[in-house]
Amino acid sequence: MIQRVVLIGSGNVATSLAHALARQGTLAQIYSRQMAHASQLAQAVGCDCVTDDLQALLPDADAYVVSVRDDVIAQVIAQVPDNGALWVHTSGSKPIDLFAGQRQCYGVLYPMQSFSRQLPTPLDEVHIFVEGNQAISLAAVRQLASQLSHHVVEASSDQRRRLHVAAVFACNFANHLWTLADETLREAELPFEAMLPLIRTTVAKLTHLSPAQSQTGPAMRHDMQVIDSHLAMLDGDKRDIYALLTRSILERNPLND
Repeated sequence: MIQRVVLIGSGNVATSLAHALARQGTLAQIYSRQMAHASQLAQAVGCDCVTDDLQALLPDADAYVVSVRDDVIAQVIAQVPDNGALWVHTSGSKPIDLFAGQRQCYGVLYPMQSFSRQLPTPLDEVHIFVEGNQAISLAAVRQLASQLSHHVVEASSDQRRRLHVAAVFACNFANHLWTLADETLREAELPFEAMLPLIRTTVAKLTHLSPAQSQTGPAMRHDMQVIDSHLAMLDGDKRDIYALLTRSILERNPLND
């Protein structure tokens, strides 16, 4: 079992990891470029060792989790010498090769979830996708991930990149569409809360049906009269997005003769 983990980062993903590691009793230290952020997170999870100096990282931890912005992962790795422990990053889009030539034992631990610093997410049911540079590394990453979640899946860097794209469609773009729905409702002086039962039902159906099987709406029915009336009410990017998505649904679901 991995007993001592140094967490490098204090942002959205790192916050949920800190809470999960602290519950396991394995969080040994938190690093952040801003001491105030490291201290705030440490206080929230009950960790008594923090630093804003990469040279002051504990040298004898079992694992080091680099959970920072994608564009600074390589900088962090380059500033700390290899100590023979397991090193992982948590990015969905960056390859495992960021560690190549700088670490002996390394991998990726990518929790596929939408994270917010203000609302830590329990990791027990989150799918964590893992990769290792060799068999012993993969086994260590799996062990660490299994201490956090019941769902651990091996995935290559290419698979993880595709997974990240899929997550953008499923989460980020879906959330933007809810934002557009909220704006449309506000224009009509109606509450977004009216959409919540519909959204919950739509998501719940995916437990039993594929997304394609769950598709409903005027485009699925090829109801061009309703579609045209909707387009007439919209302008700007809302109209363009509605038209693009409608066309995509129509093309994937042709009418049967």
